[in-house]
Amino acid sequence: MTTTNNEYPATSDRSRGWLRYLYRKATTPDNWDRNGQPHAHWDGTTGEPMLSWHRFDLIESSYAMALMADTTPAWREVYSTILDELAARYTSYWAAKDWLDQLGPDPRRDHYPEGWYKLIPSHLRGAYDVPGWTANGVAPWGVQMDPVGAEGNLFFKGWFLVILGLYRYVSGDDKWNQPFAMIRDGEQTFTWSHSQIATHLAAQWSRRPEGCH
Repeated sequence: MTTTNNEYPATSDRSRGWLRYLYRKATTPDNWDRNGQPHAHWDGTTGEPMLSWHRFDLIESSYAMALMADTTPAWREVYSTILDELAARYTSYWAAKDWLDQLGPDPRRDHYPEGWYKLIPSHLRGAYDVPGWTANGVAPWGVQMDPVGAEGNLFFKGWFLVILGLYRYVSGDDKWNQPFAMIRDGEQTFTWSHSQIATHLAAQWSRRPEGCH
């Protein structure tokens, strides 16, 4: 960020380049449902084994929008459009693909890249999932295909609330507080709203002060 000679707040050339790129990226049509595929410009490889999911590109693309909107509020329509597109993708199958596909213990426990074993207690090598394996279905909860309603998967709904909150803050629009469909995979379709997710997560914490996981 920078200021002009008139001392009015303005964005830097670098910030505007990033904004231009992110706007193009967010408004390029693609399909994040189960039978679709995110566009190649969404990063789903960086940060293995924990962050190599397209969802993290949505999350990390959202942070600058509120900061830039505070600096140049006249451009809020642009910032709001980007955040709305990020939120829409977060409702899809691909956003929760790790939770929906990683059922039970990781069958690769004995075959991780050597560097991953540094993330696991040495005495549990080969008998412990690497951080990033969500293990939907393990005891005591069983398989829970709703990534928001599940007893675990705290990080998924927490980061979703960040994006929804930033959209509400920047746009002033209560759009995402109306019921919307999550996952949209036949019977695996779940209905939530912004406030319902926040209330559900708060209730989970109040029942288990040690943590939802």
